[in-house]
Amino acid sequence: MLTIAIVTAFVAGYVCIALESVIKINKAAIALLMFVVCWTLFMMAPGFYLPGVDDAVGAALEALEGHLGETSSTLFFLMGAMTIVEVVDQNGGFNFVRDLMHTTSKRALLWRIALMTFFLSAILDNLTTSIVLVMVLRKLVPLRQDRLIYDAVIVMAANSGGAFSPIGDVTTIMLWNGAMITAGGIILHLILPSLLSMLIPAFLLQFSLKGELQQPAESAAVTAEQELTAWERKTVFVLGVGGLMFVPVFRYLTDLPPSVGILLVLAMLWMTTELFYAHLKGQETASHRVARLLSRIDMATILFFLGILMAVACLRQTGVLTALGQWLDAASGGNHYLVTGAIGIISSIVDNVPLVAGCMGMYPVAAVGDMALDGTFWQLLAYCAGVGGSMLIIGSAAGVVVMGLEKMSFGWYMKHATPVALAGYLAGMCCYWLQGLLW
Repeated sequence: MLTIAIVTAFVAGYVCIALESVIKINKAAIALLMFVVCWTLFMMAPGFYLPGVDDAVGAALEALEGHLGETSSTLFFLMGAMTIVEVVDQNGGFNFVRDLMHTTSKRALLWRIALMTFFLSAILDNLTTSIVLVMVLRKLVPLRQDRLIYDAVIVMAANSGGAFSPIGDVTTIMLWNGAMITAGGIILHLILPSLLSMLIPAFLLQFSLKGELQQPAESAAVTAEQELTAWERKTVFVLGVGGLMFVPVFRYLTDLPPSVGILLVLAMLWMTTELFYAHLKGQETASHRVARLLSRIDMATILFFLGILMAVACLRQTGVLTALGQWLDAASGGNHYLVTGAIGIISSIVDNVPLVAGCMGMYPVAAVGDMALDGTFWQLLAYCAGVGGSMLIIGSAAGVVVMGLEKMSFGWYMKHATPVALAGYLAGMCCYWLQGLLW
């Protein structure tokens, strides 16, 4: 009965998270409540889940602390990466993105947007990249009807770009931190499927755009870029973005968790910007310093991840996820393409973070085979959970933020973008399957 109560609490919380816009309660609050309720129920009878242990309460607390340690590694990575991107953005580091986008051809702009989003989201993350590109588009495309097409491309390209990079999406960060994938393995095996899942929708959507663009006049913005020199802005960009790219190398060289590498990059960037601002005086410089920018981190998102990951960890500790994984294997006949493909479709409806966290709990890493490090299952899971979210506007963080920024309706996206996103999703899976035959 206790297990049923834990599962019921988790499912109820999950439903409330999915209905966040209806019940008007922030999903972070619900996730934190799920975390506390599930573990409180677990601690009522820890001996039931830890048979044969003399001190069941002590062992349960050790398990809780172990899960907290695993989760905190992911959270520190996210906090560090979000801060680094914010520092680069606020100090004019992304100006080159706007400069590269200038063109009079609508279709040429679409391809520049798609490729820029795809590769930037692999280096940064799909959420931040979407925000940056939407802001750039507002300065380049005054007609909202055309801009919605570009917005849809941004969502799909951001999710596809994040799927093949160990630091491009929260789910790939989770799998990387959990030692299910390696940086080199996921890039090598998923870059072509992910690229194809972006190219096909972009190719189909380009036919919705005709004619030339009228470039609006640029407005003078008062930002940190007026305080730093061009050389200093380039230095901030190289340290920030180059540092993010260096994190996988740092882990390979030191065997330390990725969170340690990201904190190293943040420390170096923090020290450098402090030196740049040391010779400037006035209150206006304070808003661009790292100490102030730390307050702009989306802590609600961080707490949501904490709650959902720890709630899933409780299900894993009870053995529920292991049993569910065995059932899925039996129902699908061991076909990992069916399992992960279904997960990808579900991720377009509900948040992919708990889905991936659940799979990580259902299936242990094996020594060899599809479940081994960089095995077929884990790579497909990274691809399907990331790219599958493009099929609906609410299926990814990138989609939700674009929906909010541009007031894009659910129905418009479903009519114009869902069919082409599905085509790209299936094409990428076929590409991965063909790679497996050829390699």
